[in-house]
Amino acid sequence: MSYIGAETVAQDIATENDRKNLIAIDRALESGRINEVAADHLRLLYSDSMHWFREVFYVLGKCFGAPKAAVMKYDYDTDSAIDEPMRIADINPLSPYIVQHRLDADPMRNQFFTSSAGHKIDLAVSSIVTVIVAAQKKIGRALDKMTGKYYAKYVDEVSSTVYRVIASHEREASARAIATKIRDKLNEKFISTPSETVLSIIGSGHEDIAVELVRALDRVEKPRMRLQDVWRVKCLFDLIPQARTFIERIQAMMPERIISVRDSFYNMQNPRNYRDAKIVINIGPNPETIVPMEIICQVRTFFEFERQTHLAYEDARKKKCAKSDSIEAHLATFMENGVKSYNSMICNCLEDLFDRVGWNLLYSQGDSTAMFEGFPKECKLYYPQKILDNINEKLDDAIENELFSIDNAPIKLSRVQQANIFHFMARFVLVAAMPYMQRDWAMPQTTQAGKLFNFVMTEVQRYYKK
Repeated sequence: MSYIGAETVAQDIATENDRKNLIAIDRALESGRINEVAADHLRLLYSDSMHWFREVFYVLGKCFGAPKAAVMKYDYDTDSAIDEPMRIADINPLSPYIVQHRLDADPMRNQFFTSSAGHKIDLAVSSIVTVIVAAQKKIGRALDKMTGKYYAKYVDEVSSTVYRVIASHEREASARAIATKIRDKLNEKFISTPSETVLSIIGSGHEDIAVELVRALDRVEKPRMRLQDVWRVKCLFDLIPQARTFIERIQAMMPERIISVRDSFYNMQNPRNYRDAKIVINIGPNPETIVPMEIICQVRTFFEFERQTHLAYEDARKKKCAKSDSIEAHLATFMENGVKSYNSMICNCLEDLFDRVGWNLLYSQGDSTAMFEGFPKECKLYYPQKILDNINEKLDDAIENELFSIDNAPIKLSRVQQANIFHFMARFVLVAAMPYMQRDWAMPQTTQAGKLFNFVMTEVQRYYKK
């Protein structure tokens, strides 16, 4: 089959799928499941899907360049690649695929490696990013989410907004009664423009707060705008700083397209102990025509544990953890193993750095103690500055008391030189490691890297304990 012929086949597949999706949207509208505004938004997302899918991998190409290996089909059931290469002409919105790219701006490039016999070098951490490009979300699933959990959360936020505004002016009992009426009304049918409904319910006598109420309600995100993963990809990195570099690069390249950014690698509030970062960008033609593309960023080690969460979930059900909070606690414990596995790798990387401190000093000019040019890349601190200041202060005391010392340097180091090295190492742990929920867990302290890692993470845990 020629390239043009294959591309025509892919377009025909996409066109037929668009037709079926639009029929499903019309039926949802006719049945009253959604309103006209929501239907129009869905028609935008589910029309001309081949065009939007091209926009998805255009963004990836702009960020990463050409693939570094053959593009392969992806199987959701096994969460793995299928040994079946794909050509670009074969790609269509119904077929997920997996592709390997390289992060050119990687601040960790070639810093961590293992040496085997002779000249053989294996990278322990690479600049390769595994990108899983998902198929278009099925319209049935999109409708379920928009009219289900997204709408329920929307109703909650509208009700709480009404209560908050009215309670700030009148009695709480009155505000609570009105908020309950609003909730009941919104639960009768799908309503995504609540201002008129709310004003009709509160009636006359509230003119003084009507403007404030409408403005507050306008800020509540509509159910249709919560649907941000019709077009989505997942990027797997070896280290957290690589993921953050990628996100910062997107923000710099296309700031006008950014819809939202969320960094939850340090998230200690999620009941399931889930860690990732997410950036949503608009692949629509302008700010008024929003077609969201969701990019989930995860570290590779943690993804391997996420793949097994459905098994952990079934295990929790078999053990009759009937309450949802019991299941979430079970999954949180399971995912904590992913955090530990990842942090163990960070500690190993720290060990590699210690082994090379002496060589770095030997190669540097004068008394310079800079570790590696541009590594790790200077980036915004994801902890309060107070934590870094506190760690550095305690590190200085530990160095003075010779609890930490550099023994493999080619020259005798001053206290200032040693402090610079340990401050650098501590900063690497802070930007690369994840805080863990189990406060009694620590790395083995048989090496200086293990002791330093625990030293830094203990201060982090104290911060979260407050």
